[in-house]
Amino acid sequence: MTTEEKLQHFLDFCMEDVRGRSGKMLDDYEASLEKTFEEHKANASDRAKMQIRIQKETIKREMNKRLSLEQLELKRKVSKKQEELKDMLFVELRDYLAKFESSPAYYQLLEQQIKAAKDFSGDEHMVIFMDPADEKHMSRLAYQYGVRIQASDQSFLGGTIAVIPAKNILIDNSFSKKLVEARQNFSFGVELADGGESDGK
Repeated sequence: MTTEEKLQHFLDFCMEDVRGRSGKMLDDYEASLEKTFEEHKANASDRAKMQIRIQKETIKREMNKRLSLEQLELKRKVSKKQEELKDMLFVELRDYLAKFESSPAYYQLLEQQIKAAKDFSGDEHMVIFMDPADEKHMSRLAYQYGVRIQASDQSFLGGTIAVIPAKNILIDNSFSKKLVEARQNFSFGVELADGGESDGK
């Protein structure tokens, strides 16, 4: 083999070696890029999923907050309307009681209250207070049941209040007290807090 042929053979060998190593380097580099790309794609997908989850949670919190505020506002409006209706209802009830006081049934009610108080007091001294508007009934009832009856200093809309000093007992059958109790115990049977209903009183 001539020197020139040896040189050419050496060059061919070197070129083949270089091509082989270059090809492997390119393959390794391409594989590295592919791996980096896949990792980046996976990370981007994870970040996107996390971002979507965060946005969903944020939207859910905002919706819950808005719904809660709207529910509170609705409850406030319903409560206000209930109070307005309750005021109207009890104005009508007072008017009804005023008409009732002009009926014979009212006098019978006074008789029942005084008799019950007298039976309860026994032989103890007792004073019956009546509304100033019922002064026309006092003398007759006092004579009928043999009890002391006097007009109250303040109106209590009707009914009676019996005082038994010896027993330190007050029997309040006044209409004003009954109206207060009725208003306190009155319910429209609507409960917004739980989204349900309860029986009215």
